[in-house]
Amino acid sequence: MSVSVVLFTADLRLHDHPPLRAANEAGEVVPLFVRDKGVTDAGFAVPNRLAFLADCLRDLDGGLRERSGRLVVRSGDVVEEVCKVAAETGADEVHLAGDVSAYALLRERRLRRALESEGRRLHVHDTVTTAVTPGDLTPASSDHFAVFTPYFRRWSGVRLRDALAVPRTVRVPDGVGSEGLPSRTGLSGVSEGLAAGGETEGRKRLSAWLRGGIGTYEERHDHLAGDATSRLSPHLHFGTLSPVELVHRSRKAAGPGAEAFVRQIAWRDFHRQVLAARPAAAIADYRTRHDRWRSEYAAREDVEAWKEGRTGYPVIDAAMRQLRHEGWMHNRGRLLAASFLAKTLYVDWRVGARHFLDLLVDGDVANNQLNWQWMAGTGTDTRPNRVLNPVTQARRYDPDGAYVRHWVPELAGIDGPAVHEPWKLRGPDRAGQDGYPDPVVELSEGLARFKRARARD
Repeated sequence: MSVSVVLFTADLRLHDHPPLRAANEAGEVVPLFVRDKGVTDAGFAVPNRLAFLADCLRDLDGGLRERSGRLVVRSGDVVEEVCKVAAETGADEVHLAGDVSAYALLRERRLRRALESEGRRLHVHDTVTTAVTPGDLTPASSDHFAVFTPYFRRWSGVRLRDALAVPRTVRVPDGVGSEGLPSRTGLSGVSEGLAAGGETEGRKRLSAWLRGGIGTYEERHDHLAGDATSRLSPHLHFGTLSPVELVHRSRKAAGPGAEAFVRQIAWRDFHRQVLAARPAAAIADYRTRHDRWRSEYAAREDVEAWKEGRTGYPVIDAAMRQLRHEGWMHNRGRLLAASFLAKTLYVDWRVGARHFLDLLVDGDVANNQLNWQWMAGTGTDTRPNRVLNPVTQARRYDPDGAYVRHWVPELAGIDGPAVHEPWKLRGPDRAGQDGYPDPVVELSEGLARFKRARARD
């Protein structure tokens, strides 16, 4: 009987898994996850994602055991470990989900060369981590879409493949050695409010979302205190949910909320097709404006205040404190925090993007870096000078101040929208702020600095 290796990466599930389906139909399967030294060396193995990953791997192993299989875990260089497992089991094929980051593409090239040198084959499967394959949709004049709206029109017309059922049985060859599964236990630096990971948890969240949240998504998704988003982004990042299945099931829900939610999945695919075409956008301006950003060193006091949630602008501080406590942040909060750092404090967007990647459980190179560039005006935004006023935005999306009072307890005694401008309070009204700082910068001063810098260019 033939043996195939399925290398799990950002696709830690059994439902709708094309690589596993193909390998399982061919014969015996070695479900393999490598704790990749390259990911650790690059600084991406941060506590929150390691903790969520541990949950995902335990759940994946449990699901495989229910189907007579098990997960094989190794550590080291991913190419070396895959080749070792293939040699140990006599596997002649390796199946892998396609991905778009520079590291993932390098991994794929290295793995293909190493396997072919040993007479083995690598099969890379599309639409495992995306709904539509990056590169499948292109305009007439370029190798990728640089503006979302025309991309979305084309994306919406694609007929997605059907979602695949979970396999009934996974036959794993005897005698394949494995390390123990990782655990959250002993990990330091994990956010106190970090959500649980794993396919089982992801599917529970998805079912609850489709029953009770998606219908009001269009009108409520920007409400900071309402917490009316799906919170499925970590599960999409780790692949415990399939984007293809998510689109199918959301479209069945129908209505404006479902349409708005599917649009967000399309944004995720959009960023991946941009990064696939321009890998350097992970670290360099996609569209340079020749900004002379303040470095983290030059702006160190402002940057530390931003990271700690001590800028004096309550909605910014609330968002940054949510990030530290949960390893997750509301999408509107992400936009506000990014605009404040890049355009009010005029700090290099890469400083903020790195901090987000250090804490976000859904920290994803394509989404994180390109959303930061969108907000910094160096990315795909057609209005590069867009600046989000934190006070105006707070009044609009946290009108009674509930989000701020939850995450900034120093201001819990201030009622209503006045909580968004505590520096304006006088006398008894200012009492109870418990050392909350004054703003690190006047909004008009920050905006003027940004405009002057852009004007010089």
